[in-house]
Amino acid sequence: MSGTNKQTRVLFFLLALLFLSMQAHAAHIIGGDITYRCFNQGSYRFTLKLYRDCFGGGAPFDSAPGAPFAGTVTVYQGNSSVPMVINGSSSVSLPPPVITHVQPNLSNPCLDPPDDVCVEEGVYTFDLDLPVSAQSYHIVYQRCCRNGTITNINNPGGTGETFYIQLTPAAQQFCNDSPVFEDFPPIVICAGEPIDFDHSATDANGDVLVYELCRPFTGGGPNTQNATAPGGVAPDPDLPPPYTSVSFINPPFNFNFPLSADPALAINANTGFMTGVPNGLGQYVVGVCVSEFRNGQLLGRVFRDFQFNVELCEFNVRADIAEDDTVHLQGQEYFVVNACGINSVNFENQSTQVSNINSVLWEFDIAGTIESSTQWSPTFDFPGVGTYYGQLLLNPNVSSGSCSDTALIEVNVFPGINADFTFDYDTCRAGPVTFTDLSASGAGPGSIISWDWTFGDGNLSTEQHPVHIYQIPGEMPVQLLIRDTNDCTGLRTKTVRYFPVPQLLVIAPSEFIGCQPAEIFFNNLSFPVNESYTLNWDFGDGGTGSDISPTYIYEDVGTYTVSLEIISPLGCSIDTTWNDLITILPSPIADFTFSPANPSNLVPTVSFFDQSFEPVAWKWSFGNVGASVQQNPTFTFPDTGMQRIELIVFHQSGCTDTTAQFLDVLPEVRYFLPNAFTPNGDGFNDGFRGNGVMEGATEFNLSIWNRYGERLFETNDPDYAWNGRKDNNGDLAPQGVYIVVVTFREPRGTLRELRGYATLVK
Repeated sequence: MSGTNKQTRVLFFLLALLFLSMQAHAAHIIGGDITYRCFNQGSYRFTLKLYRDCFGGGAPFDSAPGAPFAGTVTVYQGNSSVPMVINGSSSVSLPPPVITHVQPNLSNPCLDPPDDVCVEEGVYTFDLDLPVSAQSYHIVYQRCCRNGTITNINNPGGTGETFYIQLTPAAQQFCNDSPVFEDFPPIVICAGEPIDFDHSATDANGDVLVYELCRPFTGGGPNTQNATAPGGVAPDPDLPPPYTSVSFINPPFNFNFPLSADPALAINANTGFMTGVPNGLGQYVVGVCVSEFRNGQLLGRVFRDFQFNVELCEFNVRADIAEDDTVHLQGQEYFVVNACGINSVNFENQSTQVSNINSVLWEFDIAGTIESSTQWSPTFDFPGVGTYYGQLLLNPNVSSGSCSDTALIEVNVFPGINADFTFDYDTCRAGPVTFTDLSASGAGPGSIISWDWTFGDGNLSTEQHPVHIYQIPGEMPVQLLIRDTNDCTGLRTKTVRYFPVPQLLVIAPSEFIGCQPAEIFFNNLSFPVNESYTLNWDFGDGGTGSDISPTYIYEDVGTYTVSLEIISPLGCSIDTTWNDLITILPSPIADFTFSPANPSNLVPTVSFFDQSFEPVAWKWSFGNVGASVQQNPTFTFPDTGMQRIELIVFHQSGCTDTTAQFLDVLPEVRYFLPNAFTPNGDGFNDGFRGNGVMEGATEFNLSIWNRYGERLFETNDPDYAWNGRKDNNGDLAPQGVYIVVVTFREPRGTLRELRGYATLVK
C-alpha cells in the first residue's frame, strides 16, 4: 500500500439496515434467499436464509422466542391465486431459526470494519411433500419494511421484500436440487479498490449456472394495525405471483445500475464474480439471480435480495509524520520537512494505528549512501544545504503477515535565517518609536519576504521598518517574525521600556461653573500615564490629589485655579496650570416645617412654613395631588396615606436646593357609646347604638349582655340599634344597667375594643 496517501480515506460498503415499523417490535431484515433439495420425487427440504442487523440488540426474527407472531411461507400451484392447503392450513408455519453471527469478510486485510456493524443469519428449514405436477410450485415469504434511508429506491420505508423460489415441472421431474450461494455478500466492502467478490453458487447436480443482476421485489406494507393483512408488515398468507419490482429512482439507478460506482457494479455471467468500484455515499438495494440449465433446458432460478451501505473508513496502519507541507512528484505524494540553518533533523512519527505497527524502518539517500534507522522518531544528520529524499516504512517485513504502509519524505536543508532589529525613541517626552529591521537570511539579499511585528500593546504591523506610537506606558515585549523565500522563519523579541511623560497635559472639563457644593470628575486625557507615574494635583482651594483622574468636591463659593504635575518612573516631569478653571456659585439651603404634625382625614388641612436660607423663589410639590409656589402655603389633602412633600428653593445666582419630608395623613375612626336610652316608643332616644366616624373600619361587632352573662343583642352594623328586647324581639327587658362590648378593626389593621354600660330607662 502506498504511503503517499497521507489523508487516505476509502468508502466502506456496509450491509444496510432494513427497519420494519411494528410498534414495539421490528424485524430489521436486510437480505435473504430460498433454496431447496429433493430427497425423492415429491419430497423436498427448503432452506430460507434471512439476514438482520443486530447492532444495539437488533430485533427478533419471525418465529423466534418473543417474536410478535410466527413466520410463515405460502405455497401456490400454477397460476392459481389461491394458496395450497397443506396440513389443513393455507400457510406453512416456520420453526425457530438457527441463528449465527456473520463475521466481516474484508477483501483487504489492512482495513478495519467499523464498530457499529453487526449482522446475524437466521436459517429456517422445513420439509414439504409436493406431488410431481405439470405446473410449477411457488414457495413465498414476504416481509415489510426496508430501511427508510435507502438511496436508490422510492419510498423505502414503506417498501417490503419478497423472497420466493419456483419449483418448475422440469425440476420436479428430475428431482432437482437448486443452486446454493457459497456466501452472503461481505458485511464490509471498501470502495477505492475493486470489490472483487466471488458471488458464485454450487449445484449438486452439476448443472450449468448463469449469473445476472436482477430486479428486487416488494412485499407486504407498513400496516401495523393488521399485520397479517395483504398490506400488513407480514402478510399471512403471503401473496401469489406475479410480484412487483421495487421502484428505482431513475435516473440514475435501475436494477442493472443499482449503486453509484465507476466502473459500474457488474457480475460475470459464467463465474458469478462481482466487480466494480463504488464512489458514492448512500444505501442501495441490489438483486442477484443464478439460473440453472441442464442440456440447454432451464430448470429454475434462485433469487437473492440484499442492501449495501456506503461509509468512510481508514486503513488499520497509516504512515504519517509531522510535516511542513506536502508535494506531488511523479504522481507520488511526499511529506516535506524543512530545516532552516540546521543539519541535524529530528523526525516526529505520527503513524497509526500504533497497536498494529510491529516495526519501522527509516531510509534516506545521503550523498549516495542509504542511511537507515529503526527508531520510532529518529534524528538524521545531513551534510549541508540541499534536498534529500527518503521514506518511512511500517511493518516492512510483510512476510510476518502484518499490513504495511510507506510515507515518502522530502527534506529541504535551507540556509539559516536571523531576525534582529533596533529601536529609538525619546525616553523623557512621549513620541513615536522608530523600529529598524536588521534581519538577514542565508538565502541571500532580498530573500526575506515578510515581517510581522507585535508591539506588546495589542497593535501589529507588516512594514519592514515601522514607526509606532504607544498610548500606554510599560515594559513592551516587541516581537519580530520574519519569513524568507524558503519559508524559513526567524523570531526575535526585545523589550522597550516606554515610560515618557505626555507631550501635553489635557484634562476635562476645560471650564466649570456650578453651584456649591460641586462634585467634579477631572478626566485626565493625557497619555502615556499609569499607576507607576507620580501625579500631583492642586485644586486651588487647598485641596490636593494623586489619582490619575480624581473626583473632587468644592464646598465654598469662589473661583479656583487647578494645576497638575506628572513625573515618570524615569524622573522626567511635565506640569500645567489652568487659571480660573472652576467657578462655584452660592446655593440656597432648603428647609421647612409643617403643622399639624399628624394630620388625618378628620384634620386634613396642613400649613407649611419655609425655613430655607437665602431663597428668592419656591416650588412645592404635595405628593402627586397638588403644588404651590407660595413661600408658606396651606394645603388640604383629599385622601389619607403617606405623602412626599418636596420643596425646591431658588437662589438669586440661579442655583437651587431641594429637600423632602414625608407626611402621613392618618385614617381616623371615632366611635362613642351613649350611657342610657328610653325605649318607650316616644320617638326620642328609643334605641341604643354608638355614634361617630367609622369610614374604613372593618370587622365591627357590638354585643349587649345582662348581669347573668346572657347575650341579649348582637350586630355587625354600626348603624343598627338595640330596642331593649332580646334580639330586638319579644318583651322589653327590665329596667337596669347592661354591659356593652364593641370591637372593630381600624383602617390600618389595629383591633380596637370598647366596653361600656347601657342603662335602660322605662
